[in-house]
Amino acid sequence: MSDEELDSIEEGAEAATPGTWYIRQLDDVNAMCLVAVSTVPDTGRGERWPAFDHGQIVAATLVQEPRYVDAADDLWDQNAQFIADARRDVPRLLAEVRRLGRLLETVSDERSSNTGSL
Repeated sequence: MSDEELDSIEEGAEAATPGTWYIRQLDDVNAMCLVAVSTVPDTGRGERWPAFDHGQIVAATLVQEPRYVDAADDLWDQNAQFIADARRDVPRLLAEVRRLGRLLETVSDERSSNTGSL
C-alpha cells in the first residue's frame, strides 16, 4: 500500500470516536433487542432507555423492533464484535504495516550498499 493510502486509513481511524469500543446488549420499548457498539462496557442488565446514555452508542447491528437494523444473515453479534475490535485493530495494523515498510526499506538499502561495494 502507498503512504497516501495508509494516511487515508489513519485519518479515518483518527476521526472516529476515540477510545475502546464495547458490545452492549440493550433493550427498549422503542428499539427492542438492541445490539450496540458503545464507548462503555456492557453491564449485563440490558438497560432500557433512558437508563443508558444514547451518546455512548457508536453503532447498532440489531434493532429488532421496529426492524430497521437487522442483518439478513443473523450475524449481528459477530458484526458488532468486528466493529468494536476494529477501533483497536486498525491503528495496530497500520502501525505494523508502517513498521514492516521501514524494515523492508532498511533491508533494501543494506542490499544496495553491499552490492555497490563488491
